[in-house]
Amino acid sequence: MVLNNTISFKQKYRAYFVFTKFRLSFSVILSALAGYLFSACLNNVEVEWAIIANLLIGGLLVTAASNGSNQIWERDLDKLMKRTERRPIPQGQMTVNEGYIVVAVCLLVGTYLLYQINLSSAILGLVAYISYVFIYTPMKRISPWAVFVGAFPGAIPPMLGAIAAKDDFGLLPGILFFVQFMWQFPHFWAIAWVVYDDYKAAGFSLLPSRTGRSKESAFQIVAYALAMIPFSLLPWVLGMVGMLSLVVVTIAGTIFFLYAYRLYISCETADARKLMFASFIYLPVVQFVYVIDCNLMN
Repeated sequence: MVLNNTISFKQKYRAYFVFTKFRLSFSVILSALAGYLFSACLNNVEVEWAIIANLLIGGLLVTAASNGSNQIWERDLDKLMKRTERRPIPQGQMTVNEGYIVVAVCLLVGTYLLYQINLSSAILGLVAYISYVFIYTPMKRISPWAVFVGAFPGAIPPMLGAIAAKDDFGLLPGILFFVQFMWQFPHFWAIAWVVYDDYKAAGFSLLPSRTGRSKESAFQIVAYALAMIPFSLLPWVLGMVGMLSLVVVTIAGTIFFLYAYRLYISCETADARKLMFASFIYLPVVQFVYVIDCNLMN
């Protein structure tokens, strides 16, 4: 009997973990942490561990609420895709009402923790949640422009981190926002290329061209990958960072572009998968080299 309860607890824990996508949420709060540390360094603000804790836990919970809301909204569509058919609600491991409770708790507690930093942080967290759940999610079945819309809440984390360090919507938060904003296009389109068949089964058309896995889509991926280089160099252009960032960002951006160009040449899913994994590495490397370089300069 104890063994059955233990197994049941593990299954429920795993269901909550999958429902909230905590693994994905972790990558989101890394961006917020980088934004905070970079802003604190640039503005000569003392790093406070209490703020970092509120930022990371609060950001994690708000992101978890967004992911959970997405799964509630798309529960019937998840049954149609191999990559999502084993999610907790389609599998009957969670009820919809249970999902609402988890989302509400995560959103309320997460927003409260962000409010403990400052009002602007709480507002940014709520804006990210609302735009992701109520605009981006339903738009996914309507138009490929959903990727553009989704890039806005997706680019908020580093801005949120910068605002947490200094409550000022100035140049730095804007730059960090646009670096991550541009990154999301080749990142998400690589994912959409890999899971194209699943998305098609659910009625999602999220590659940039309606021709799907084609040269037209690959060309736009290459174009955005190339544009990421000058965008990512803006902190160097504006004197916020030094030569280390210039070298690392240029090398990382060139490698990322070459992965995208390789996809354009081959139009093979295997190359899209490589680009997808490269995108996961590119962003934290660029964001944390800003932090390291700023501290070296000071």
